[in-house]
Amino acid sequence: MRAQLAFLAAAMLTGAQPASAVEVTVSAAQITQFKNAKVDQQVDGLIFRGGIAMVAQVDIFGGLSGLTLTGPNNQVSFVTDRGNFVSGHLAYDDDDRLFGFIGVNIEPIQNSKGDPLPRQYAKDAESVDTVYRDGVPVAVRVGFENLTRVADFALTNGTPGGAAREISIPQWLSDTRSNEALESVCVAPPASPIAGSTLLLAEEVLDETGNHRGWLLGQNDKGPIAYTNSSVVNPTECAFLPNGDLLVLERGVSMLSFVMNLRRVPAAEVRPGNLMVGELLLSATGGSIDNMESLMVHTAPNGEQRIVIGSDNNFNDWQRSLLLEFALPE
Repeated sequence: MRAQLAFLAAAMLTGAQPASAVEVTVSAAQITQFKNAKVDQQVDGLIFRGGIAMVAQVDIFGGLSGLTLTGPNNQVSFVTDRGNFVSGHLAYDDDDRLFGFIGVNIEPIQNSKGDPLPRQYAKDAESVDTVYRDGVPVAVRVGFENLTRVADFALTNGTPGGAAREISIPQWLSDTRSNEALESVCVAPPASPIAGSTLLLAEEVLDETGNHRGWLLGQNDKGPIAYTNSSVVNPTECAFLPNGDLLVLERGVSMLSFVMNLRRVPAAEVRPGNLMVGELLLSATGGSIDNMESLMVHTAPNGEQRIVIGSDNNFNDWQRSLLLEFALPE
């Protein structure tokens, strides 16, 4: 599968980098069908709520590998393969359909000295989640591969930035310096049995039983955890539902086409020492998807809980930057 992924997601170009925050106009086309479902129709275990395909006329927009909610009015931030934060607001029409990504700024991620990351090996940000204190978003937690590490960045008016504050991770993970290491980082919500703990999941680092290695970073809930392996897909992102259930996005390649699965793990199963096996909520391949890598749970303007799944175009013209939105049936 690694060879097929390399074929479909060719090595990224180094590309131009912004020296500071740059305003970018992002155009978006609404997506009104997913697989055989139209907007508001059920597809597998979810309800399709629409989506957008995004483009911008600058080569620094793309490679969107992780997504998190950072402030009010659907303020969000992505992290990218080239070491940038891409921040803005998701825009909804009068029918609560996602139709745009507006007020977009792109800013380089900084190292612990407050300087832009020096080389591509250190820039490959793959996952991001928001850290809350007393219900207020105060930072984002970012996972990087190749130079594998986890770091926090302060939020200012909902926009991440400033010097990195590195978080201690297990030695086995930091020693795995490849693009098959850390793909998933998510912070457990207050309702979770492991509230406040951070879940780390590796893409292709397997334990002695052949399952994906993971780790929980927490005060009381700390230690190894595992996620069931598949011959076709690997975990590429995670996100918690407010009730503590875990969503895991899986990505792979079959017959030179991308494959995507979304699974739900009950809250009680997310604990140190356990092997997590999720229930399949959604599966897709072919033209309905692309290289799906980002996952976010948020509340739409009408108050409905939504699941957003996004794609990383690897800065390739033949791939797309998609955001697909779903709801859980009541």
